[in-house]
Amino acid sequence: MSHMAVQPRRLESYVYGSWVAGTKQGQTLLDAATGEPVALIDSTGVNFADTLDYGRKIAGPKLRNMTFHERAQLLKELGLALMAQKEEFYTESLRTGATRSDGWVDIEGGIGTMLAYSSKGRRELPNARVLAEGDIEQLSRDGSFIGQHILTPMEGVAVHINAYNFPIWGMLEKIAPTLIAGVPCVVKPASQTAYLTELMVRRIIETGILPEGALQLICGSVGDLLDHVTEQDVVTFTGSASTGRMLKNHSAIVANSVRFTMEADSLNAAILAPDAKAGTEEFDLFVKEACREMTSKAGQKCTAIRRVIAPRSEVDALIAALRERLGKTAVGLPQDEGIRMGALASLDQRVEVRDRIRTLQKGAEIVAGDPDVINIASGDAEKGAFLNPVLLYADKPFEAEAIHDVEAFGPVSTVMAYDDLDEAIALARKGKGSLVSSVFTNDPATAEKTVLGVAPWHGRVLIGNRETAKTSTGHGSPLAGLIHGGPGRAGGGEEMGGIRGVKHFMQRTAVQGSPTLLSAVTGRWIEGAPAKQDEHPFRKSLAELKIGDQLITDKRTITLEDVEHFAHFTGDTFYAHMDSEAAKANPFFEDRVAHGYLIASFAAGLFVHPDAGPVLANYGVDNLRFLVPVYFGDTLQVRLTCKEINPRLNAQHGEVRWDCCVTNQRGDVVAQYDVLTMVAKSWPLPEVAE
Repeated sequence: MSHMAVQPRRLESYVYGSWVAGTKQGQTLLDAATGEPVALIDSTGVNFADTLDYGRKIAGPKLRNMTFHERAQLLKELGLALMAQKEEFYTESLRTGATRSDGWVDIEGGIGTMLAYSSKGRRELPNARVLAEGDIEQLSRDGSFIGQHILTPMEGVAVHINAYNFPIWGMLEKIAPTLIAGVPCVVKPASQTAYLTELMVRRIIETGILPEGALQLICGSVGDLLDHVTEQDVVTFTGSASTGRMLKNHSAIVANSVRFTMEADSLNAAILAPDAKAGTEEFDLFVKEACREMTSKAGQKCTAIRRVIAPRSEVDALIAALRERLGKTAVGLPQDEGIRMGALASLDQRVEVRDRIRTLQKGAEIVAGDPDVINIASGDAEKGAFLNPVLLYADKPFEAEAIHDVEAFGPVSTVMAYDDLDEAIALARKGKGSLVSSVFTNDPATAEKTVLGVAPWHGRVLIGNRETAKTSTGHGSPLAGLIHGGPGRAGGGEEMGGIRGVKHFMQRTAVQGSPTLLSAVTGRWIEGAPAKQDEHPFRKSLAELKIGDQLITDKRTITLEDVEHFAHFTGDTFYAHMDSEAAKANPFFEDRVAHGYLIASFAAGLFVHPDAGPVLANYGVDNLRFLVPVYFGDTLQVRLTCKEINPRLNAQHGEVRWDCCVTNQRGDVVAQYDVLTMVAKSWPLPEVAE
């Protein structure tokens, strides 16, 4: 009985509000492990100018009208919805040659990055549409003319051109900060694994969570897309340095000064420090990490360890340990039990890796594995793009230029010997700029010297030792809160990095003017802006409280008894508070002074309202500074002003930041800080149904 072959599905682009199929047959995409047809990809017929215009005109205004918190909340809802469908993505991911653990990094790692950005956006950004950055700059003596940096969303579209190795994470780690910034995205995945990206985008669109046009997808060639980018657009690229340079020099990108970020191939290094000798915990951790980075995603990671830098005295032991561990790596069909490494993304990719291994052999010898002999536990070595791990050794690495210039984007690493730590650092730097380097050591002096030696040449440096063995995320794991990028051949860009990543898609503008008008622009009270004194502001809910609501308190005089009671009660008997002669010998004081924390405590006693009310809790202070000493007999007064209001979206309260200014009887500011409180949206609080 014959079985009909399963027809590959035709991928579609999602542009200007609908799914659009290419008008030509297009390229046939094959299962990396079995060689079977998976999908057809073609973007012929897509109007790329209309695609960009649609994002700018339809989605841009909607996103910009939302606050940071509202946009971050969309990502939370989206991330949770996608996580509930993760098994469908895992099944499709097998076709890329990825094992379940490889897929976890791509799928749950990508969704987790989106959720991390959602959390950061709601924690670290205001519930506002404008981000004020840095301190106020005083531009006149009387404070009537000031400056403030603000960030606002770019009014174009972010075009994200991604690589084939992480079809989900590569998309989500870019669109998360972009959407929080308020900028629509056009995603162009690499064709070879675009079927997985397309599947996820379909599920994203089906949720209806994102505003229409906030996310568009191009499956296939980008055609003349870049011809239509403007000064308000942003382009990011992940892939080969040669392609990146070509895109970066595109006439429209150059002419319009389009922001362009590149993350390119990288010859990342891992350094085994002199103290990490065979038999130490650091040596064993190094072996485990080097093997994991060679075999995870079949070595198809931009952060994989390409150069293994080791003391000459430990080279033999290291190669033996690596050879033994790599020899236990079962290669085969990614869905099969016990398989540790799947296939490369395509047969063409295997051909390229083999060619590059031959180039590396000009300055290094193969000491483990054979690129021309495939030993697999399951699958067909001819139809699947399988390749066993290959380890090389360069005895004279300073004379072997290829190992520092050529990246075999697969399960390939080169061990190279050094004679002292300066040589190890010099070898790491010969990569001409990399995404990440690691050093395994348990010696603080070695860690300091190595990190400072390689940091200018790397976007990230991991220090591995026994203390982080159980908690470290490892050499090859980019994280949402840290930058992912590197100088030189790594592209010179930065991705993620927490809120730094969000700011990349915003325009920083210096605004100059009066405190009144700058306060209106930023939504934050500024010294010199109007203030209103009526009912005690702690009696106002968020529904009633306004920026600039202010309280001028009663006064309180500091006495000797106050200071001595505070000293003995708290145990803070620092000499400047207790010993007049010693205090006078201090260049900062004329006599005994009050404790700074006593001043902050008395200030709270002056401005708090004792009755139950909308202020639910005090959760800290920011930027606390004690500016002028307070002596016995000085009289304190507080001016408390509502500075910033950030309602929480899904709660009955919000955060309020208060400007607290404490002065003495001469009007000198003795203490200045921000008080942070939780305030109810309405008061009394609504009853919660049992």
